[in-house]
Amino acid sequence: MTIKLSAAVRNAMLDAIETTISTSAVLKIMSGSVPANVAAGTSGTVLATLTLPSDYMAAASNGSMAKSGTWEDTSADATGTAAHFELFASNGTTLHMIGTVTATSGGGDMEVDNTSFASGQPFSVTAFALSLAA
Repeated sequence: MTIKLSAAVRNAMLDAIETTISTSAVLKIMSGSVPANVAAGTSGTVLATLTLPSDYMAAASNGSMAKSGTWEDTSADATGTAAHFELFASNGTTLHMIGTVTATSGGGDMEVDNTSFASGQPFSVTAFALSLAA
């Protein structure tokens, strides 16, 4: 049997993610393979690093939540193809979340306006959401 959760419990679990990671989290867009899990640590080249807005996720509703505010960087750190993201606490070293990156409408865990990064180019995250099934 699969356990079913109310929307209120799913919302509380999702809201706890932002609380645990902290305000002003650090997002790194990476090249290379997605690590097997968070405990495996980081992999690839850092293509861009940005500090997310203080309240970077909207409050969860009906078991899902989406990015809040503008997530953009005016100058990419390196040249390469974005493949995954790594989300850190505000200290930039405590890794909490990893996932795939694709171009807008590409179906990745996070979508960016262009996956071909050139050092110094601006970019923005166009979509990011988390959800828990009922």
